[in-house]
Amino acid sequence: MGVDKLISIFVAAICVVMLVRLALGDARRARLDRAFLQIWARVRRHGLLVWHWRSRRRSAAEAKQAAQDVINRVRHRVEKEGNVITPEAFKEPRKPH
Repeated sequence: MGVDKLISIFVAAICVVMLVRLALGDARRARLDRAFLQIWARVRRHGLLVWHWRSRRRSAAEAKQAAQDVINRVRHRVEKEGNVITPEAFKEPRKPH
């Protein structure tokens, strides 16, 4: 089955759906349109979720790694004496200006 046949089958299916839609009354046509829009919204939402899944996963992993780096950096540079946090930089003697 070639691409030409697939496209022609798709177009024929759309034509049949449009013909059935014309044969329906106003209330049923509105219900059909509403159902189609809901299905389209679900398909689109799930498609976008799949499309952006990898980039979100990557950015979440980068954020997690950055947060862990900050936590490790703070843990190793700060000493605590009682309830007072004293950085190691303040322990070095300073030269007067």
